[in-house]
Amino acid sequence: MFVALEPRRLYRQVAEQIRALIEAGELKPGTRLPPERELAERFAVSRPTVREALIVLEVEGHIQIRMGSGVYISQKPQGSDELRQLEDTEGPLEILQARCLIESAIAEEAARRVTRAGLQRIDATLERMARSLDEPEVALGCDRDFHTAIADMIGNSALKHFTGLIYDSRMSPYFTKLASYFEGPHTWKLALEEHHIIRDALATGDPAAAREAMRSHLTLAQKRFSESFGEEQPREK
Repeated sequence: MFVALEPRRLYRQVAEQIRALIEAGELKPGTRLPPERELAERFAVSRPTVREALIVLEVEGHIQIRMGSGVYISQKPQGSDELRQLEDTEGPLEILQARCLIESAIAEEAARRVTRAGLQRIDATLERMARSLDEPEVALGCDRDFHTAIADMIGNSALKHFTGLIYDSRMSPYFTKLASYFEGPHTWKLALEEHHIIRDALATGDPAAAREAMRSHLTLAQKRFSESFGEEQPREK
């Protein structure tokens, strides 16, 4: 039923195969899809790739993800053709991987150019974020301000603008849907703690430490968004 895939934005190919089976009537409404692990094995891709594909299909209305239960085929969606116009949109994990590479280098350079005013701006942002962990929109805004403030330290307006643009790509319907499952006060608290480590590395003017702190932060963010939807047995702690 499922076919192994060649590399080319794999999560899109996975979504296309499952969508085709749904539209052909081979997967009926109410049918439960196999667990992520099994789908990943059948498609010969990673589980995060499967997860991104499932998010695409849920945004389109083809499936329903029920945390702790599984993924089920929905009734025929309305308006999914319009959503397919977003097919060139980068996947959530692609965005985080790109940010990890780019912003680690930015943090390294910012540590060489740190200023008192720049640190004061970061400190104010972190204080505001600490008061807003249970307010997702405010926490998200603080998170964006933190990352763009670091880029701003370098004094290159194009770099600051680019950092804002790549951050704002997480406002896509796919990233927003994924965040709705895995983002909350607990994850914002973890992000805040990681931000403080980055801030301290900047304050000491240590480029290597700043680079590693940012790399660790965005790698952990990827892991948080790569959690299972919980349709399998709980993992050992």
